[in-house]
Amino acid sequence: MKSSLAPGIRLITAFSRDSWYRGFILFLTFLFYTAYHLSRKPISIVKSELHRNCSSVIRPADLNITNNETWCDWAPFDQDNYQTLFGVLDNSFLVAYAIGMFFSGIFGERLPLRYYLSFGMLTSGLFTCLFGLGYYWGIHSLGYYAFIQVMNGLMQTTGWPAVVACVGNWFGKGKRGFIMGVWNSHTSVGNILGSLIAGAFVSTAWGMSFIVPGLIIASTGILCFFFLVEKPEDVNCTPPQHHSGQENGETEPVVHNPSHIDKTDNGAITREPVEPIEEHTEAISFCGALSIPGVVEFSLCLLFAKLVSYTFLYWLPLYISNIAHFQAKEAGDLSTLFDVGGIVGGILAGLVSDYTGGRATTCCVMLLAAGPMLFLYNYIGQRSMGTTVAMLLVCGGLVNGPYALITTAVSADLGTHECLRGNSRALSTVTAIIDGTGSVGAAVGPLLAGVISPTGWNNVFYMLISADVLACLFLSRLVYKEAQGWCGRNPRVRGFKEI
Repeated sequence: MKSSLAPGIRLITAFSRDSWYRGFILFLTFLFYTAYHLSRKPISIVKSELHRNCSSVIRPADLNITNNETWCDWAPFDQDNYQTLFGVLDNSFLVAYAIGMFFSGIFGERLPLRYYLSFGMLTSGLFTCLFGLGYYWGIHSLGYYAFIQVMNGLMQTTGWPAVVACVGNWFGKGKRGFIMGVWNSHTSVGNILGSLIAGAFVSTAWGMSFIVPGLIIASTGILCFFFLVEKPEDVNCTPPQHHSGQENGETEPVVHNPSHIDKTDNGAITREPVEPIEEHTEAISFCGALSIPGVVEFSLCLLFAKLVSYTFLYWLPLYISNIAHFQAKEAGDLSTLFDVGGIVGGILAGLVSDYTGGRATTCCVMLLAAGPMLFLYNYIGQRSMGTTVAMLLVCGGLVNGPYALITTAVSADLGTHECLRGNSRALSTVTAIIDGTGSVGAAVGPLLAGVISPTGWNNVFYMLISADVLACLFLSRLVYKEAQGWCGRNPRVRGFKEI
């Protein structure tokens, strides 16, 4: 009897085969993108080792030096313009990532995702390791490290379009916002793990701070090659419902069940044959993806939303240190609260947008609320520790919530838009366009902050608030359409059926 089964077996059998596969794919893609972010983090940790205060370092007795201030630095970062050189490394990666993202989606649509992701993780691991090997090979050329950063930036673009496309293939719109809101925490998990791993080696042999993360992402590439399942149909699982207006569950599409169920007036259930819909496999063009309703608006919105998010990523520790007079380590620890708030904000944005069916409205409301909160944080956020913690959590949620929603659930929704019915190969290109445009903002934001900050931190915050306002303006048409749907002028549906 079933009641005699062990509790663990009952738990296992309580979930369907489809559910186990979906959970497995969600876990795998979470692991993959955690590895991508884990391998990006070491450069920010190692900077302090490449140029440090040598007067506080014990000098070996047998070392013959000519400069007491820079003897322990790693050339070429031992110069007075070391901050500029670090900026070259950062922007080599960010600019290459932004440019490469627009092409990555095109390749992702035309190549099997399993091969594409495996190649991307293996090559990204290779270039991450090569950066660290510069320590053991005694390389002191800025050109070498900049080239590695450019190549790593290009290889890292293989990750996001591919993992979003894979998750979008497995999950329909019904609970996509919540699922992807939780799943998107891989970014923060990767950053935290990358910091811990790089920090463990940075003081003894900074090369290992790159080599170990490089080996980890290369290992996940091998794991991807052997275990990733790109589509439910590949293992005879039920595909998700992408286009139906139904709000509960994920029903089986007509290509697998050539009939639909109707109820008569007396409650009887009848089946009527439905003509199967042939799915086209031709990949969508770049211009074709741009013509999908909502892609341009959300891309431009993400440009400014990501500008704000990445400015905080690169400048928040320094801001806390300068304004609140914390030590560098304390300021860095406090800045992680912004990421914690971002995790909560991403999950909340997904839940709200699932319930209301208004992705654009959810993003717009959070962006509008972020403006005043950034203003308040700049003026009262450093008055006490409690105020600092609370403001960082709230600002992180409001800034990163829309960013997380757009790069995950919104991208997946648009990549499976109703106008593409019959063509399921648009997810990767759409995701690449949206995130590629956002990556332009990610590269520009920190640069603008560096130019503006000498004139005062107030001006930096005014720039960030202006960026949030512009992000909202680009969503105004979509918000109006969603409001029309709620008022009864258009059918109320989840996602973007009517925009």
